[in-house]
Amino acid sequence: MLPPIAMTPSPKQILRARMKGERRIAARARPDAAENAARHAARNFFSAIEVPDSAIVSLYYPIKDELDTEPLAAALTERGAAIALPVVGAKNQPLIFRTYQPGDALIDGAYGEQVPTDEAEEVRPTIIVAPLLAFSRAGGRLGYGGGYYDRTLEALRANAKSHGDILAVGFAYGVQEVDALPFGPLDQPLDWIATERAAIRCRHKS
Repeated sequence: MLPPIAMTPSPKQILRARMKGERRIAARARPDAAENAARHAARNFFSAIEVPDSAIVSLYYPIKDELDTEPLAAALTERGAAIALPVVGAKNQPLIFRTYQPGDALIDGAYGEQVPTDEAEEVRPTIIVAPLLAFSRAGGRLGYGGGYYDRTLEALRANAKSHGDILAVGFAYGVQEVDALPFGPLDQPLDWIATERAAIRCRHKS
């Protein structure tokens, strides 16, 4: 009997493995490294990105070594901004967003993340802060392979009055930057990246 054929990892799979390690190192460099990085990234976010009074900002509840969004959530709350968290609904469908304020009750989501309960109101965000494994200055985003954020951004942008009505912001450590990323027909570009080093306006074409 012939031995099974070994599957060759794709470029994205190889890069995911590498960038998980880079992010882990950044998150655990010092006891206070992650906390300081999250505060600086939140400060850089507000230095570059306008949050209108009518905006609804979707954050993510961090898992694994993702950059913490707690300082950003606190600053948004202080400014009176509306916040939402994403919820995975049906498979291969866009994310659902439900209202959230720090201190609200949360339950376990589909991937170990914390999400609002079904009683929280479903809303349509105008600014989406997305986690990632790697990013490029052209607006490329390497996620976990599920495609949820790509499907969500595609649906929201298709129904927006203009491209500027939906803003996609990657939130990450500076070491997660790469020169270029494979960009497929289903990949949705980011508009901004906020890291502890800087806020970067992406160079993709609208």
